[in-house]
Amino acid sequence: MFKENSYTSRIIEVEKGQKVTTTGPYSIIRHPMYTGIILMYIFMPLALGSYLALLFFIPLLVGILFFRIHNEEEVLLRDLKGYKEYTEKVRYRLIPHVW
Repeated sequence: MFKENSYTSRIIEVEKGQKVTTTGPYSIIRHPMYTGIILMYIFMPLALGSYLALLFFIPLLVGILFFRIHNEEEVLLRDLKGYKEYTEKVRYRLIPHVW
């Protein structure tokens, strides 16, 4: 992912000179790193045999990511040139043909 998008950050911001990444997994979904995080948090409790953790962490994680993605897209639409056109081309945020 970092090869495709070197602008990844924990802080939602647009850096000077930043461009929209449209290659690799970003050509299919807009937030592939968040999809990876969800998969990691699903499979980690399964690998550890802690099925009860799935009941608590998955809804919490999905809720948090939903709000983060919403906020991130507001910033990107406002501050990143070309992002609106990208969202029209790549419709799905996390899962192709779902959301």
